[in-house]
Amino acid sequence: MKGLDDTIAALASAPGAAARGIIRISGPGTFAVLKDWFVPADAANWQAAKTPQRHSGKLLIPQARAPFESDVQWWPGRRSYTGQPLAELHMVGSPPVLSAVLAELYRRGARPAEPGEFTLRAFLAGKLDLLQAEAVLGVIDATGEQELKTALEQLAGGISQSMVLMRRDLLELLADLEAGLDFVEEHLEFVSRDEITRRLMKGRDMVTQLAQQARQRMHAGERPRVVLAGLPNAGKSTLFNHLLGQEHALVSPIPGTTRDYLTGIWHCEGLAVDLIDTAGWEFAGDEIGTAMQQFRHDQLERADLIVWCSAADRSATEREIDARYRADIEQAGRPVFQVITKSDLQIGIGATASSSISVAKNLGLTKLARAVHACLNDPAARDRSWLGSSAARCEQSLVGAAEALSHAVQLAEQPGSGEELIAGELRLALEHLGEIVGVVYTDDLLDRIFSKFCIGK
Repeated sequence: MKGLDDTIAALASAPGAAARGIIRISGPGTFAVLKDWFVPADAANWQAAKTPQRHSGKLLIPQARAPFESDVQWWPGRRSYTGQPLAELHMVGSPPVLSAVLAELYRRGARPAEPGEFTLRAFLAGKLDLLQAEAVLGVIDATGEQELKTALEQLAGGISQSMVLMRRDLLELLADLEAGLDFVEEHLEFVSRDEITRRLMKGRDMVTQLAQQARQRMHAGERPRVVLAGLPNAGKSTLFNHLLGQEHALVSPIPGTTRDYLTGIWHCEGLAVDLIDTAGWEFAGDEIGTAMQQFRHDQLERADLIVWCSAADRSATEREIDARYRADIEQAGRPVFQVITKSDLQIGIGATASSSISVAKNLGLTKLARAVHACLNDPAARDRSWLGSSAARCEQSLVGAAEALSHAVQLAEQPGSGEELIAGELRLALEHLGEIVGVVYTDDLLDRIFSKFCIGK
């Protein structure tokens, strides 16, 4: 990491021409690099400002023929985003003008900011924890409404708050344990063994649940995953092609045409969705078919929603088989939405289905999209409290914390086990949890996270 007391500057608005552009400056020398060439309309207030204020004025750029109008949003103390004196220049968004202003800032002593350096300083100043810092990048990189919502919730401290409260409870328990160890010869008991066990089990269960959520979120990808499944020749590939608007999948009346899984991005009512077409449920028969069934199983395990396609022209026997396979998935706890395909041919099992469609007649497809969108946005159906990047980073730490707490519970339940051993496992769990929120970190970890940011954030 470069010097955190350096004064840094960078373009904070999107590159390219625009009505307005923003240049951000942070560091102890922020006022010094601006004072001789930013001429505020309220010079007295600008010089004496002790609280965040907006100042209108002009920038006197030496190589320019005339001054440029500019507003300066000025944070003179530690109440800024970075915890340092910080200024934002709001001015005309002309790339040559913005480049000239940056060049003048660098000439006067500021240096170009590294990727993510403003947010890194916010983290190191205690303005954000590591989960919230990652959420800043999530907001920038969001490609859909749900991704943006998840990033904003994490930035607001949604997951951080529960993590901090849990870590505080475990720290208080560790303090009680260590206080008892200090007075062991006096036989003073600050907390009973039953209370120790209860509090450890509560922490273990919470960490285990968070680890499971992180694991599921990590494998779920950045977009929700919808898998088309059903018996062979149920119209899955036809529906897949229609929803994507392109002929991705080979369509044939011969069962078993789809032997691999296909993926594409479906814009479902404004929500970007990874749509996956899988092999028919009964198709195996040979080594390749068996492998394809395994691929299908893997996709179903990672699905946020399974759209089970049941063809309307099935015989009574086929309907029984269809219902049995679908029930197996539902009993496994997978989210399933049943749709009757080929409804223009005959309606044999539509009475109990969630939706009926006909791609050939363009019937029910809008209703299907709305239903899928509603399922994916149901908080009870899928957990999106983690960003994928945060889940990937934190999963192993959560697993380590859960294992340490499980060992601590086992020790607490064993008569005669020393409380110093329980305290040791509890310290290990707290160290893992500290890695998640950034209480415990390494320079390599910070470099890996913040190097992904764009410059100016």
